Amino acid sequence: MQSSKCQNAKLQQWVKEAAELCRPEAIHWCDGSQAEYDTLMAQMVKVGMATPLDKRPNSFLFRSDPSDVARVEDRTYISYPHQEQAGPTNNWIEPDKLKGIMLDLYKGCMAGRTMYVIPFSMGPVGSPLAKIGVEITDSPYVVCNMHIMTRVGDRVLEVLGADGEYIPCLHSIGAPLQPGQADSSWPCAPIEQKYISHFPAENLIWSYGSGYGGNALLGKKCLALRIASAVARREGWMAEHMLILRLTSPEGRQYHVTGAFPSACGKTNLAMLLPTIKGWKVECIGDDIAWMKIGPDGRLYAINPEAGFFGVAPGTSYDSNPMAMDSIKENSIFTNCALTDDSDVWWEGMNGAPSHTIDWKGRDWTPDSKDVAAHANARFTAPASQCPIISTDWEKPEGVPIDIIIFGGRRASVVPLVAQAYDWDHGVFMGSTAASETTAANIGAVGNLRRDPFAMLPFCGYNMGDYFQHWFEMGDRLGAHAPKVFYVNWFRKTAEGKWLWPGFGDNSRVLKWMCERVDGKVGGRETPIGILPNEGDLDLTGLDLPAQDLQELLKVDAAAYQAEVPDMENHFAKFGDKLPGRLSAQLEALKKRLG
Repeated sequence: MQSSKCQNAKLQQWVKEAAELCRPEAIHWCDGSQAEYDTLMAQMVKVGMATPLDKRPNSFLFRSDPSDVARVEDRTYISYPHQEQAGPTNNWIEPDKLKGIMLDLYKGCMAGRTMYVIPFSMGPVGSPLAKIGVEITDSPYVVCNMHIMTRVGDRVLEVLGADGEYIPCLHSIGAPLQPGQADSSWPCAPIEQKYISHFPAENLIWSYGSGYGGNALLGKKCLALRIASAVARREGWMAEHMLILRLTSPEGRQYHVTGAFPSACGKTNLAMLLPTIKGWKVECIGDDIAWMKIGPDGRLYAINPEAGFFGVAPGTSYDSNPMAMDSIKENSIFTNCALTDDSDVWWEGMNGAPSHTIDWKGRDWTPDSKDVAAHANARFTAPASQCPIISTDWEKPEGVPIDIIIFGGRRASVVPLVAQAYDWDHGVFMGSTAASETTAANIGAVGNLRRDPFAMLPFCGYNMGDYFQHWFEMGDRLGAHAPKVFYVNWFRKTAEGKWLWPGFGDNSRVLKWMCERVDGKVGGRETPIGILPNEGDLDLTGLDLPAQDLQELLKVDAAAYQAEVPDMENHFAKFGDKLPGRLSAQLEALKKRLG
């Protein structure tokens, strides 16, 4: 079935070809309307896939199959003709071979189901920084999530016009239905048939077998990072795994900040910060992804390409992130959370454990149960517009000018609370060596040190050595307009395991020092790893922080850093002759400064 609203012959032809391959029972072109969303939700409630939540208006709970609970990085591929183009950090299969495997899987895969065609915009519709995608899927769950996470519908088709460019995103849960066959409450394919495949040279995404999160909502990590990072390199801009926030001083001076942090390092909490220092205000622009281009004035401007939050639920509470909690009071989708007896959701870390819930697998749960009630990767999907501190400029088509870029990680020792890079090249070095101690939310054994350059390890759509070089080239173009770069660590502990820094809203004290550094209002001391605050530079008004704790937080242990140099060398060695010489020079300079 063709759409009367679609004037793009290339898109009409692609939909026709996909239908011939996947053989759906029906085709539906999504218009992005509330009526469409409500109809699909009602259908999913009727078949037992969605559970309405009495405590949250227009909100629903889903439980996935236990085999389909997270992004599957080992089934995610970056496919170029030559493996070197994908680089050492990506899984690679040659394009013709990968397409052959997937075309066999796609044959008849939508039998008995409706094929949904989702025209969507990443970024405000019509923004010069936005990109249009079209996702074909057989999952109504995906359609409803895409309604929240992107801008969907007829307006996108209008902007696309007759000859506009779009990124095709083909997705199937991989569970065809035979006549009379009962459907599952979460249909998906077995793990060995799951493929999340990217063909960056063709701006093409194919996903099969999973209905969950970034495997299926193809606007998110697939388009907005893996494909967009490759497009950004070709076109001379940046697609980054970064929050965007606005900080306003008591005098009304606005500063815009982006920040890249690996999983479980408080990124969403920082994006929705409530400052504890008097007179300062934070507004959220984005919590996960930033697209940045150089503006006419030579500065770097950023937009949040997403329209919603797809947040990790466990650990989110009124203590850790009250703004996130207020963002999910209504019009939200919850996946793999627990269901309370009064028809609400609950997860570990939320304020107050109930005496009984139904857990994410549909079983009775009490505080004495040996398993968790909510899956560790349980999620909420909520419109960004519902965040109480969303910036009035969060959908500004031209974006906001970036003053500060922050990198960080979770480190119990070694790395101080904050350090400023000496210059752009040193900042690129900081980002390229970013490391975090793994938690249950990361891949790998808990407590291991994992290098995650720019927090892009799972998301860079091309050789990461070339990605590092792109950062240098952007810095060269920005020149004196380049944002200042900082590295933070909110997670320092004493030898006894006590937190040295209170974190959360008090992180605003560190942000204030950064802003004052941008304006040249406050000093800093030079150390082997960067510029650190002098004693008295951080605004600690009203904070009961023992002097010895502050001293420990701002200490640079040269011997501890020297011990990490071999790990940095091994990390860089992976990139071979793709490693920019400027990074090697930065490592040599660090070694000299450490003595």
